[in-house]
Amino acid sequence: MLPTYSRATFKADAPLETIVGNTAGTGVTGTLTVDPAKPQTATGTIKVDLTTLSSGVAKRDDDMKGPQYLDTAASEANRYAVFEIKSVEAAGPLEPGKEVPAKVSGILTIKGKPVQTVADARVTYIKLTTDQLEKDNQKRWGFTTDNLKVRAKFATTLTNHGIPIPQLLILKLANDLQLETDLTFAKQ
Repeated sequence: MLPTYSRATFKADAPLETIVGNTAGTGVTGTLTVDPAKPQTATGTIKVDLTTLSSGVAKRDDDMKGPQYLDTAASEANRYAVFEIKSVEAAGPLEPGKEVPAKVSGILTIKGKPVQTVADARVTYIKLTTDQLEKDNQKRWGFTTDNLKVRAKFATTLTNHGIPIPQLLILKLANDLQLETDLTFAKQ
């Protein structure tokens, strides 16, 4: 994975606002093994370092990562959200420059609690020639002749992962979380 070009986002609704948290760079890591001719055989694991999430409000971020909710300091299992790919349904082989829709089934583990989930994904295979790599100096950014852009959306709930629903006075955060990833992989 190329961390510079990858990010993970969560979105949660509250009565007075929509909370969006992001992380990128070294906060998102992972591996993906895929044959472009047979994307259905893909395997991989994506890890998001929850200590790097930022919602834009420092106090909220500290509370979110604290002992009452994610408790990221307690253990490695709490520090990371992990998605392990179990199966992929794709419309066909990956072709250079063409976006292919896919359903990615896997296990999402947050706070040590694994939950089976399905992500709606869009996968784009980006094939570069050796000339393109050299001429445009793409190597310095980590790109190779074979690259994948994977954009995925999926949902989970706080309670699925043993996280209490935050409440301030009478205003309660929704239990539902929308998760999005925008990941870039380069063949190693």
